[in-house]
Amino acid sequence: MTRDPAALTSADYLDAARDMVAADRPYLAHLLAEEAARLTADPATAAGIRAAYPDPALTREETD
Repeated sequence: MTRDPAALTSADYLDAARDMVAADRPYLAHLLAEEAARLTADPATAAGIRAAYPDPALTREETD
């Protein structure tokens, strides 16, 4: 792992997002995936990343 945040790649952020999903931290996973998408040059790939990690606040269903 690098100590310089500027040296992190899209793959680094996606690895961290997967770790956060495994740790049941969906919002943090979403934020990490957003950064991965931002660093991705291909718009289709960036859209796929965003689709795989949607904002949990927008997809949450209310229950009574």
